[in-house]
Amino acid sequence: MTTLFQLTEAPAATTAAGPPARYRVAGLDISLTGTGIATLGGTTCIRTKGRRADSIPDRRARQKHIVDTALTEIGTVDLACVEGPSHASMGQAGHHDLSGLWWCIVGALVDRDIPVAVVPPMSRAKYATGKGNSRKAAVLEAARKRYGAILPNDNEADALILRAMGMEWLGTPLAEVPDGHRAALAGVQWPDREAVAR
Repeated sequence: MTTLFQLTEAPAATTAAGPPARYRVAGLDISLTGTGIATLGGTTCIRTKGRRADSIPDRRARQKHIVDTALTEIGTVDLACVEGPSHASMGQAGHHDLSGLWWCIVGALVDRDIPVAVVPPMSRAKYATGKGNSRKAAVLEAARKRYGAILPNDNEADALILRAMGMEWLGTPLAEVPDGHRAALAGVQWPDREAVAR
């Protein structure tokens, strides 16, 4: 993974049960051409190319590469925040392949007993900018400013925002965000908190 930045994270509040917990959270923006991943170590993007006319074995090999690389980059985490499908763009070419890729990655995370949160695209944009209909460029700019991160593309910015949302939900925010931004957490399909804290 290319470490482009390092964030200092505050520990969770100390409880009577012992020392504060530190959570390992990953953010994933799944794509056929540029899957963005954010972990404690930084952000990265899995770049691939393909054509609509590719054979099924070629398309499967591409998906396997993305899945295997993503799982290696993520490693072992307490929570994976994955951007959900964008239903508004389901008419785009390759949506079957993208849906298959999404389920391959999410299924592999579940098989590893990693709790998964599914974040709607509008919630991700709202957490970053305060507006659910913000374009990717606005999310990228907001991520750069709020987290002081060197982010080369919107895939990595989206992944960082997804990770930040998970950290916020767990009580260990990466940075302070306005209440209007934080309201986006309500739109996320979160796992049982007990599954994350085990």
